[in-house]
Amino acid sequence: MDEQEILVLSDDMGGEAEFEILDLVDYEGKQYAVLLPLDENDTGIVILEMTVIDEETADYADVEDDDILNAVFDMFKEAHKDEFDFAD
Repeated sequence: MDEQEILVLSDDMGGEAEFEILDLVDYEGKQYAVLLPLDENDTGIVILEMTVIDEETADYADVEDDDILNAVFDMFKEAHKDEFDFAD
């Protein structure tokens, strides 16, 4: 991804949070969004399962399976090892 893409997500309580989309990762037939919160108080990344509804709409869901989270994050790290300094 060449330019910064911003995603605004709403929770069930009506709150909104902004994220930079770092990458979209395909894993086992599903697509996952690797997101960086734009809130400077939140320093971790977020990985959500993405389901495309139509050309302009997608649904995002939490990933509960740690094995999937780790696999997607490992794929992201490998694809972006020259762009980011990942702490082990």
